[in-house]
Amino acid sequence: MTGGRATTIRRQWWAWAIAALLIAVAVAPLVQQWLTNPDDQRLVDLDVYRTGGQMILDGRAVYEFATPAPQLLPFTYPPVAAMLAVLLAKMSWDTAQWVWTAGVFVSLAVVVAYSFRGVLGWARYAPWLFAFLMVACAYLMPIRDQVRFGQVDILLVALCLADCVARRPWWPRGFLIGLATAVKLTPGVFLIYLLVTRQWRTFFMAAFAAALLTLLPFVVIPHDAADFWFSALFDPNRLGANAATTNQSIRGMLIRLYLPDAVTSVIWIALVAVVGWYGFRGARAAYQAKDPITAVALVGLMAVLLSPVAWIHHLAWVVVVLGAIVGDGRDPVRVRVAVGVWLYYVLPIPWWGVALKVAGVPVLDKIVQNGYGLGALGLVWLLVSWLPKRRDLA
Repeated sequence: MTGGRATTIRRQWWAWAIAALLIAVAVAPLVQQWLTNPDDQRLVDLDVYRTGGQMILDGRAVYEFATPAPQLLPFTYPPVAAMLAVLLAKMSWDTAQWVWTAGVFVSLAVVVAYSFRGVLGWARYAPWLFAFLMVACAYLMPIRDQVRFGQVDILLVALCLADCVARRPWWPRGFLIGLATAVKLTPGVFLIYLLVTRQWRTFFMAAFAAALLTLLPFVVIPHDAADFWFSALFDPNRLGANAATTNQSIRGMLIRLYLPDAVTSVIWIALVAVVGWYGFRGARAAYQAKDPITAVALVGLMAVLLSPVAWIHHLAWVVVVLGAIVGDGRDPVRVRVAVGVWLYYVLPIPWWGVALKVAGVPVLDKIVQNGYGLGALGLVWLLVSWLPKRRDLA
């Protein structure tokens, strides 16, 4: 009996090792494409992080620099993120690129493992299914952009997801949400989620961690902390062109209609209220139905849609959405819907809208250009209204 169990464990270990090798081979073209890009186009957001850390090491103002031309990108994150980026600044540029890219895929592995644990938990060939899911998710456009730009979003998704769904966390539950919120403000939507679901202990831990990590820079780098919270935070132009195609938030979609600013603001506030109420209500219902993956997916979509600016790579939450739709994998309809959603976010749909705009195709060009944001709104409806009914039918 003992010998048979040991043999099974050894076989499983080898299966996971081979699965990891298959994943590495499958994503190699993606890594090769973006890590051999021209130097001034390569992992430009990682360059921002490193330069922010370097400013601290040099004793220079974090929020007054920009990366070299042609990017000219400023540091836009809270000051504690710059403090953490000191570790990146101490690495060589080549080392930092490889370390960060490996971190992107490790974070993705955590997100895939948690998001699809309903099907991975009983699948007979779990290592091969995990490898398939990893590769499929790696080629989603929001994840491809994580590698392309050297972005931090998938790490933040992993932190918030793990904090919400880990069954026996070894850390104080809520700490990771607080950390993510302190590093990049948009994960703060999870504080709202914890409130509406009355997870009081987790909420207070998350709020405490976020507050502590927000106040710490006032002790270590007080000038930069004051510069961010009283000046840089209120300059939306630091984030880039808000009307750019890559901004797929509700506000970004409205800006591209080129209505008067006052009208755009009123419509945006109204839509944020309606979508926020609908999405958080759905997240609470999912939590009460003991479906935390769907709850987290909905809150992640709120982080994208309700934010003033949400670039395409912020939609890394679509991995969690896919896991919520698939569930335990036993409903073929849900699996087919997940495949359709996957294909939608693999294709560069917003850029097709740009091509239609250039070709002079009215109305349709705007719809397609806003494709990912409109798709996110559709996913909110799917998770709030369609998925529970489908689950009941099953």
